[in-house]
Amino acid sequence: MNDRVELLAARAGQLANAGQWDEAERTWLEVRRLAPRHAKALFSLGVHALKRGDTAAAHELLREARKESPGDLLVLMMLVAACRQREDLAAEREAIEAALVQDPYFLPAMLAKASWLERTGAADAAATMFRHALTVAPPPDHWPDMLRPQLEHARQVVVERSGSFSAYLEQQLAGMRDALPASSRGRWREAASIMAGRSKPYHSECNQLHVPRLPEIPFFDREQFPWISALEARTAAIRAELQAALEADRDRFVPYIAYNPGEPVNQWQELNQSDRWSTLHLWRAGAPVQENLDRCPETARALALVDAADIGGLCPNAMFSALAPHTHIPPHNGETNARLVAHLPLIVPDGCKLRVGFEEREWRVGEVLVFDDTIEHEARNDSDELRVVLILDVWNPLLEPNEREMVKSLAAAARAFRS
Repeated sequence: MNDRVELLAARAGQLANAGQWDEAERTWLEVRRLAPRHAKALFSLGVHALKRGDTAAAHELLREARKESPGDLLVLMMLVAACRQREDLAAEREAIEAALVQDPYFLPAMLAKASWLERTGAADAAATMFRHALTVAPPPDHWPDMLRPQLEHARQVVVERSGSFSAYLEQQLAGMRDALPASSRGRWREAASIMAGRSKPYHSECNQLHVPRLPEIPFFDREQFPWISALEARTAAIRAELQAALEADRDRFVPYIAYNPGEPVNQWQELNQSDRWSTLHLWRAGAPVQENLDRCPETARALALVDAADIGGLCPNAMFSALAPHTHIPPHNGETNARLVAHLPLIVPDGCKLRVGFEEREWRVGEVLVFDDTIEHEARNDSDELRVVLILDVWNPLLEPNEREMVKSLAAAARAFRS
């Protein structure tokens, strides 16, 4: 008898997979006649009943299937669906919680709970549960087709709720925040954004040398760099040399991203070996590019005024960085927080922006920006024209002179070990 039952059950499953629903149901009925408590037959007949709109029969069959397989997540989730169609909120919630007891990270159950909370008026709890579900879910490109509409709705709910919460916090805190010194206001805008779920905390992530316990500051105050005014005063001369290089030496601008075939390019696939982001190197990985410096003597003299970070094999770097129209540099992190990156903007059409962590700035010609590039950052040129900045490496002013020497010694020891 058991062999016959299992053969019939296998046949019923094949028929259902082939879309022959009526024949599959008849076969499941025969399985149930031979084995009245057959869990898969009860479950499958419940699914068939639900499919044709007989929610009462579906509910009863799925309840019986649950008795036979109390921990089966598929049975529980189909029971959730039957209870929802019957508008039995209490039974629906009980089945959802039973599924989450079996697996607290079972995505369909998390979404079902969030939906239940939303339909019963618990908007804040629903948004929180939708957020948890999105955290558990795979990246959007890999969302299961069956769950995609629910996940899209979850994302919309989370965005809208975060926006409402953020607007409320802005209304409540704006006056107090604006009374703070300008240097600390950004911290509290970011704190409110993180609390509302609109952004995440951004931390220093170094690809090479990380100095612990340095503050994670996106943009540094210009007062910390005595050389800035002198560099800015030479903007016109530097820009003139840039213009000459663009006209006469455009072929000397090379792709900034230059991975070899076979190397993993990650987020750089679109820009790898592309002149959409190109540079004319003046200093590279701690060594001067003398032929380019000779072509730009005024720029070379200006660079000599800067407190350039000197970490053998890594920096200083200095370059003209050209970003083509409608080009986006994706989010990434730099090499070490011992040095910062300075930009002297030279050609900046409208529609160009730099984001470092939470903070977003627009370049202004002749006004230096200094930032910690080990905090996630990205840049974009949404204009129809070329954008060019002079990029240079400078020491983090929060390091003491003897700590700079420690950085250089640590980097040198690492190079020696690897060689």
